[in-house]
Amino acid sequence: MAGTWRELSRQKSARPRTYHRHTPEHKPRGRGDAGPTGLSRSPGRTCRVLSRLQPLIVGTVRTGAASPQEGAWLRLSELKIASCLLRLAFRSFSTVSSLFQERSALLRKWYDLMMQHKEDLARIITAESGKPLKEAQGEVLYSAQFLEWFSEEARRIYGDVISTASREKRALVLKQPVGVAAVITPLANQAGIPPGAYNVVPCSRRRAQEVGEALCTDPLVSKISFTGSTATGKALLHHAANSVKRVSMELGGLAPFIVFDSANVDQAVAGAMASKFRNSGQTCVCSNRFLVQSGIHDAFVRKLAEAMRASLRVGNGFEEGTTQGPLINEKAVEKVETHVSDALAKGATLVTGGKRHQLGNNFFEPTLLSNVTRDMLCAREETFGPLAPVIKFHTEEEALAIANAADVGLAGYFYSQDPAQIWRVAERLEVGMVGVNEGLLSAVECPFGGVKQSGLGREGSKYGIDEYLEVKYVCLGGL
Repeated sequence: MAGTWRELSRQKSARPRTYHRHTPEHKPRGRGDAGPTGLSRSPGRTCRVLSRLQPLIVGTVRTGAASPQEGAWLRLSELKIASCLLRLAFRSFSTVSSLFQERSALLRKWYDLMMQHKEDLARIITAESGKPLKEAQGEVLYSAQFLEWFSEEARRIYGDVISTASREKRALVLKQPVGVAAVITPLANQAGIPPGAYNVVPCSRRRAQEVGEALCTDPLVSKISFTGSTATGKALLHHAANSVKRVSMELGGLAPFIVFDSANVDQAVAGAMASKFRNSGQTCVCSNRFLVQSGIHDAFVRKLAEAMRASLRVGNGFEEGTTQGPLINEKAVEKVETHVSDALAKGATLVTGGKRHQLGNNFFEPTLLSNVTRDMLCAREETFGPLAPVIKFHTEEEALAIANAADVGLAGYFYSQDPAQIWRVAERLEVGMVGVNEGLLSAVECPFGGVKQSGLGREGSKYGIDEYLEVKYVCLGGL
């Protein structure tokens, strides 16, 4: 695998080529299939994984049966078999309390394997998504840290003892695994998880709705976890409601980035750069709306434009110095174009950028707009691209009204040097996470999640493991 991806990173030809994820010397040692039944070796259709950098096929994934007529039947059959295997594995793997040590060791081994192959994994991410290699390396490290964290948290799932009013009774609280969890997100596994306990069901975009519905309605699945758009999350919630499943949803955002007159402008600009342009603006916690108080508005816009021109470089993620890769697809580029053209038509001022990059494909220039108003699409919808729209405000109340007007609330940021204002705004922002004088807030030790239509539950931290546990009350009588 290492040689293959290094070869791809040096590839200059535009002629399509096919690269396989697993060379013979790097064949996966663990199970990344649907358990021990050999489902991954059954004949089926494949889905091509394409690079966003150039016309290259970077991998293939088997997603269904040999013919379209058989496809739905085989895929749903595989899902049913996978869920049955998971249920059987759950019964044997969750009943012995001493297994916490085994679970901890398996997660730690998975972490160690990710760290061992971190460069290969980062190159795979860059080859497929086009993001700068440095960002991909950070993404691998951040992902691995969750395995490390929960390998330690697995040892600290504590119950409780409750005093009762009766001398003859004792009350206990146990925490037990919720059951089979369907996690709808990209994953991979080589850590030697016991057969049947970890099953991967690849799915093409065309089949996503069908497979998602099957997972959410399967009676053997007790828990659904999803990361993605609010619209898709709502559809999955609808399907999961029929069997009253536990759900975790990490959905869309419309993050406000507020700069008050008391802020250190240079620090605010640095925070804005970090928050807005990571992964070319394609993260759910990227700042989407910049609200800047009138007293420092002009200075902030000028310095942000200077910083963008000086430090942002669009290009191939494998090239040294690249900070901005391509957007995920043509549809994403069109959305940024629509937001820019709508804002300009309604009176916004183009400060820098504003169009597709000369590199073509899905590259877009980092763009800054001023004189933006609340009625513009870029102020009401998540852009998910390298667009920074600036709205001028006059009072704290006005800023909070604009920030809280959205029906989503994942992350929010603000810069201020006023201690009283910091407490007021942090408490009143209707978001699940707040960055105060800080543009990057994700950390495995801290709870990640939103309010309103940005999702349900939390990831990471000591709270994250509770999403996968049930609380059981045990009353002991006759004592």
